[in-house]
This record gives sequence, structure tokens and C-alpha cells, in this order.
Amino acid sequence: MARVTTRTGDDGYTDLLGSGRVPKYHRRPEAYGTVDEATSALGLARALSTSAELKEIVGKVQSDLYVLMAELATAPENYDKVDFKIKPEDVHRIDAESERLKGQVEIGNRFIIPGDTVVGASLDVARTIVRRAERQVARLYHEGDVKNADALGYLNRLSDLLFILARWEEAASSS
Repeated sequence: MARVTTRTGDDGYTDLLGSGRVPKYHRRPEAYGTVDEATSALGLARALSTSAELKEIVGKVQSDLYVLMAELATAPENYDKVDFKIKPEDVHRIDAESERLKGQVEIGNRFIIPGDTVVGASLDVARTIVRRAERQVARLYHEGDVKNADALGYLNRLSDLLFILARWEEAASSS
């Protein structure tokens, strides 16, 4: 049976991928922990949804976010040695998905109060978590701790996609 408890974090430190340990409250684990929260919130939306299309879109995003978590958890001295990184084509795919869905639902220019559907509300919760992750990754990027601008761009575009996807799901539920 796989061991879940390592006990290596009992001292308040956590391992980075490759090498090195940092306090659990360090900006890097805060960022990848927030991405992990977003992944879990998206899992809730995917589990609640009856739409195969939404499940497919969200499942791919969750896979991307695992890549991003690994990227953020990689020690700076090992960063150039790994190939798991968010890439420009990932950002472009999110953009294309947003444009495609915007063609299927009217977004309007009004404030949205989340909660018309459970799935839509869970997508909105995930969106706000992604926005927090974006702020944390922006700080890491601006301070030179993260070198991949595509990681930041991905989170920015993802929050837009999740907003659109929530509206798309709500429109589908009301028809």
C-alpha cells in the first residue's frame, strides 16, 4: 500500500522538486498550494456536471494545473533541467476555447452574482481561486522566482475561461 504520510513536513518545511526545502508559508508553496485549491474546486465542478463537454474541458485544465504545480514546486536551480512547464500552446488553447464558448453564450457587460446553478457557482469559486494564484505567481514572476511568463499568462486566461464556462453552463441549464 502506498504511504500517504511522510512526516517530513512536521518541522514546518516542505521539499521542492529536485532539491531544497522551504518553510511551508514561503511564497512558492503558497502559490502551488493555491493552484491545488483551484484544481480541487474544478474537480467539484467536473463531478457535479452532467455535460461531457464541460467535463472534458475542465479535465484538461486540471491536467495543465498539475503541470503548473510541478513547475512552481521546482527549485530554481533545477528549473532549466525539467520539461514540465506551461507552454505558449497551452495559453493559446485556453484562448481558443474561450473564444469558441463566447460564440455560444451571451456574456453581456453586467456584474454577475454567482449561484444560478451549482456547477456555475463551483466554476466561479474556482475562478476566484485562480485569480488568487495569479496574484501569487505574478509576485514570484516579478521578483524573479518564476521565469516562465506563460505560467502567468495561463492563469490570467484561465480565469477568463472559467467565467465564460460558468455562464455557458448556466445558459445550458436554463434552456
